[in-house]
Amino acid sequence: MATHWFVPPVFVKTETGDRHGCNNARTALEQLKRWTRRGPRWHKAVTLCLSDLEGDPIDPQVVRKAFEAAA
Repeated sequence: MATHWFVPPVFVKTETGDRHGCNNARTALEQLKRWTRRGPRWHKAVTLCLSDLEGDPIDPQVVRKAFEAAA
């Protein structure tokens, strides 16, 4: 499974107040799983990340845009 990087990274604030840069579907999904506020944008981002990680190649910028919208 290849890692599909997106540029620029999307920075999110963690529970500890730190900023974390996500630049691929795996790190984006790790962050999404930690969030308690979940809505339609969250679900779309999770679906795209999972599809990409399961081998259905999705344009990294599409994943990035969905993750940014969820954030």
